[in-house]
Amino acid sequence: MIKAVIFDLDNTLWDFMKAKRVAVDAAVEAMIDAGLDLPKEDMIKRIFSLYSIEGIEDQQIFDKVLLKEFGKIDYKILAAGIVGYRRAKEGSLTLYPHVMATLTGLAKLGIKIAVVSDAPRLAVWLRLSSFNLHQIFDEVITFDDTGERKPGPKPFRKALELLKLSPAEVIMVGDWAERDVVGAKQVGMMTVFARYGNLFDTKDSGADYEIDDIKEILNVIKKVNV
Repeated sequence: MIKAVIFDLDNTLWDFMKAKRVAVDAAVEAMIDAGLDLPKEDMIKRIFSLYSIEGIEDQQIFDKVLLKEFGKIDYKILAAGIVGYRRAKEGSLTLYPHVMATLTGLAKLGIKIAVVSDAPRLAVWLRLSSFNLHQIFDEVITFDDTGERKPGPKPFRKALELLKLSPAEVIMVGDWAERDVVGAKQVGMMTVFARYGNLFDTKDSGADYEIDDIKEILNVIKKVNV
């Protein structure tokens, strides 16, 4: 009997990478206007290359790229990039279709809902608040709460502890098979792969269910709880 659903956030509830690309594009344009002497596409490539090493949530990525490329940080250029990034990201981060209806539908079924994210605590709460979702979830677990990223077991076990449920009573929904699906399965949870947020062209997610729209989780719950 499923009594709770745990969601990943980025690329599961909202299109994070689309917003990231738009924001980085705007940041680089702002840095060039402020005096950055690098072609736009080269700078964007360097930023995402470093993101792949440092993690997509790195909050000092522009500092690190500037330091790596020029041996120092020009704070006029850095500040312009940060402001450009923040302005663009605020306007481009959007929920996937049917997210609010799905969360409301789960509540009507008496299902608890939680978040397990690898993002820092403040970043998670800022994003939730920007969509007025900060009052909806029963539990929110971030990287800062366990010091371990998925697929490590600590975030999932922390969620189970706070929800006061066994693994068999909880289902995990996420877009990253190697982290969300693998990690949840290792602690005994049922898993749902959010195919609509798949960035890695994953062919075999290994999940118990796969969905193309978040609203399909309601049918999964009803099927399992028959």
